[in-house]
Order: sequence, then C-alpha cells, then structure tokens
Amino acid sequence: MGRNWDVMRTSARASNKARGEARAAWAFLAADTIGLGIFVVLPILLALVLAFFHVSGFGQLKFAGLENFLQLASDRVLPTSLAVTAIYGGLFVPLSYVIGLALALLVERGFPGVGLVRTALFVPYVLSLVVVAIIWQFLVVDKTGIIPQILQVINLGNISWLGDPKYALITLVLISVWYQAGYQMLLLLGGLGDIPRECIDASRLDGANWFKRLWYMILPLLKPTSFFVLLTSTLNAVTGMQAFDLVYVLTQGGPAKSTTTMPFYIYEQAFTYNNLGYASALTLVLVAIMSVVVGLTFKATRGGRFQ
Repeated sequence: MGRNWDVMRTSARASNKARGEARAAWAFLAADTIGLGIFVVLPILLALVLAFFHVSGFGQLKFAGLENFLQLASDRVLPTSLAVTAIYGGLFVPLSYVIGLALALLVERGFPGVGLVRTALFVPYVLSLVVVAIIWQFLVVDKTGIIPQILQVINLGNISWLGDPKYALITLVLISVWYQAGYQMLLLLGGLGDIPRECIDASRLDGANWFKRLWYMILPLLKPTSFFVLLTSTLNAVTGMQAFDLVYVLTQGGPAKSTTTMPFYIYEQAFTYNNLGYASALTLVLVAIMSVVVGLTFKATRGGRFQ
C-alpha cells in the first residue's frame, strides 16, 4: 500500500510539473501569438474582406464583387511588378547566402580581433532600413557621391546607379545583400558551430582539401540551417520591409517602373491612388504566390530535413 502511495505521489508531482511547464510555455508564447494575430492574421483577413469592395481613402465602401480580381487581368503594371520582384528575389537570395556563408567561414576560427570583426559585420542589420537607404543614397548619388567619385578613376563615375533602369534594381539588390549578410553570417555561424569538429579533422587527416571538405562535409551538415536561411531570405525579398523601404526611399519604384516591387506597388495602389480594394486583391495574390512557393519548398526538402 505504501509503495502504491509513493507511486501516486510521484505521478502527481510529474503531472503538476508538466502542467506548470505548459503554463510557462503558453505565457512565453502569448506575446508572439498575440502579435502574430494582430499584425499578420488580422490584416490578411481584412484584406480578404476589402478585396470585394471599392474602398476610397475616406472610408467609403461599395460592394464590388469580383471586379477587383477581374482588374488583375488588365493591369499592365502587375506583370512588371511580379517580374521585378522575381528578379530581385532571384538575385538577392543566393547572393546573400553565399556572402553570408563566406563571412561565417571567415570568422568561424578565432583570430585576434574576431569579436570586433563579427560585430562590425552585423551592425548594418541593426540599423533602420530608412537610415540605411539615406546613407546609400548619399554614397551613390550621381557624380557627387563617394562611390561615383571613386569609380571615376576607372571611367565609371558617370553611371547613374539609381537613375538608370539598367542599374537601379541591381543597386538595390547589392544594398540589400550588404544589409542582410551580417545577419545570415550569424545564423550560419551557429550552424557551423553544431558541426562536429571530429568529422572535419578526420577528413583533413584523410587528405581532403578545403574545397572537398566544404562540398562533401560542411554543406551537407549545414542543410537544416541553410534551409532556414534561404526560406527567410525569400520571404524577406518578396514581402519583407527591404522590398519596400529601400524602394520607397531610394527610387520610388522608378526609373520606368524598373524597381517597382509588389509591396511598393500595393502601397501605391492603396495610399497614392486611394484604391484600397484593389490593393487588397493584390495583397491576396502576393500571399497566394508566397504560400505556393513556401509549400513547394517544404515538400521538396521534406520540411528542411532533405531526406
């Protein structure tokens, strides 16, 4: 009887501990859950409703049925905006990953001042994107900017980096990579830290050179971290603040719509033309595209496990 009583008390303690841990977990998750509901779920639901209305900037609603969605077919700017967003993401995602990985490999091993170097590389990500855009606007402004003056030495100083459709988008991509690379370095540095050093040391003793160790050892073991980095980079490139803030401050979608990303185009429709209903329809299109991309990515990689 006494033994059964001890078992029951132990079980009760375990049950109380489990309930306490569950309450603590929900308490920690509450803030993020509420924030997700207010700033993500609620706006999507609101966009879903407003997409079926003509909405002026003064709050007047008129039921429109499917008119906003039918307008998508005749919108000449929409294909351009989608193409710009695809090119921007297609350049930004691999470039930021490669440079982030290169920086992570560079600062992985300790050397004098490595902490200072890591901090300096990460600092741009801490800055506001508006501040980043203003700084780069000062650096690349035509003729008087620091970068054009430096490039004048090799006869490239007359290029209008933000005013020429051939260069404006790639300039935004390079600025975005500069901004994001330190953050990705930090994530990949954590992934590199999880790789057993014994494996790397054994491959070195077996005669594998640096490239073979990177290709056959480091990159395969880094797949889960790489998946997270690439997925979040894609989301940032298509729907993140840098796809809007940099465009808004530096180019206003120009020249000739060459930098009009989907987030900026949605902003234009909503707040420049007071067409909130059509902007909501565009938002749903963007959400649908991203849902398909993320779903296919998860399916192709089995949730990042690559098995």
